[in-house]
Amino acid sequence: MKLLSFKLDGQVKFGPKVKKEDAVWDVLKIQEELNVLPSFPSTIIDGISLGFDFVEQTRKLVEAALASEKADAFKYTFSAIEWLSPIPRTPKNILCVGKNYNEHAVEMGAEKAPENIMLFTKSPTAIAADEETLPVHSDKTDSLDYEGELAVVIGKRGSNIPKAMAYDYIFGYTIGNDLSARDVQYRHQQFFLGKSLDGTCPLGPYLVSKDEIPDPQNLTIVTKVNGEVRQNGSTKDMMFPVADIISIVSQYVTLEPGDVILTGTPEGVGKAMNPPQFLKAGDEVKVSIEGIGTLANRFA
Repeated sequence: MKLLSFKLDGQVKFGPKVKKEDAVWDVLKIQEELNVLPSFPSTIIDGISLGFDFVEQTRKLVEAALASEKADAFKYTFSAIEWLSPIPRTPKNILCVGKNYNEHAVEMGAEKAPENIMLFTKSPTAIAADEETLPVHSDKTDSLDYEGELAVVIGKRGSNIPKAMAYDYIFGYTIGNDLSARDVQYRHQQFFLGKSLDGTCPLGPYLVSKDEIPDPQNLTIVTKVNGEVRQNGSTKDMMFPVADIISIVSQYVTLEPGDVILTGTPEGVGKAMNPPQFLKAGDEVKVSIEGIGTLANRFA
């Protein structure tokens, strides 16, 4: 199921994409008017904490809408809504894996790939939406860079998770662009400030439930800047696969529903080009991952 979050008439809502239409079902409205279920979550974070039951409940609501005489009243075209990140706000900071692809580690100056997983965080205030115009923050940086990544969304609370059980704790996947102010990142000798400027973590367009992506380690990631392919990688090249990441992180940090983990970026970032090619006002970045869609943002 492809879920999205959106705003309509000042209210934050969520729902599944309408099949074969550029539209979304308003499941909260369906539940309110048709009273299909004994109860239904009011936020997407509450929903994903129910795991696959949330997907099944959502399907029942859509089926009820289709069986009613006013199905069209329960859905909105994409042009009628304000898109939000599928996870508008995480319970904690966004967890990020650095240098998780060998060729990217090399292009960033590493003599060899990290032996231990490299982790940092981004502030939740960095979250932005698909199709949102984002600032280049020219007053703070002249080195804003892109990093297309697979993002994992946690669906169940857990700590000390065995690798063999890791997928049980995933609700689904989305696309992330780990925008990075390289000069700020290196000036401060840590990643948080350079990775956390407002709007530097666009996510979307959809949150795809894990049943639709049976193997997250076999997905292509393509990043284009103004139509030019800059990154063309595959998640099979991760040095620390998704299950390893979840297991390792959970040894130190309790994971909670709605936590977002960015799993690292393939080679081809702007900093590594000769000469470096950083983002500027007027640029457009598109990150595509098969099975999920395309996350697109313009910069101003």
